[in-house]
Amino acid sequence: MTDIVFLLLIFFLVTSTLVNPNALKLLLPKSTGQVGAKPIASVSIKDWGDERFTYHINGSQTPTDAAELEDVLVSLLQSEEEPTFSIYSDETVPIKEIVSVMNIAKRNHYKVILATQPE
Repeated sequence: MTDIVFLLLIFFLVTSTLVNPNALKLLLPKSTGQVGAKPIASVSIKDWGDERFTYHINGSQTPTDAAELEDVLVSLLQSEEEPTFSIYSDETVPIKEIVSVMNIAKRNHYKVILATQPE
């Protein structure tokens, strides 16, 4: 009986070293899933080429200046219980532009939905 326990102990010690402790557990977004939260506002980022980007709030045709974007979002979402907005962007928009909008949400404790196309 002690031989079996000893063999099991060795087996579990050997197999536990094969587990990679440095692996990251990531929850990646899927474009086929549904989001339960309803966005109150939307920010669309349009790439015009030559490092020119425009920001449009709630589908407006007139662009909002990047410096004024946070103030406009705060005024739209200040009275909401769960302030949430969605980000729509062209495929060619660099991630740094999207992250700058996400930083607005982080500073103001808003929830963000990154809109994707269904597969």
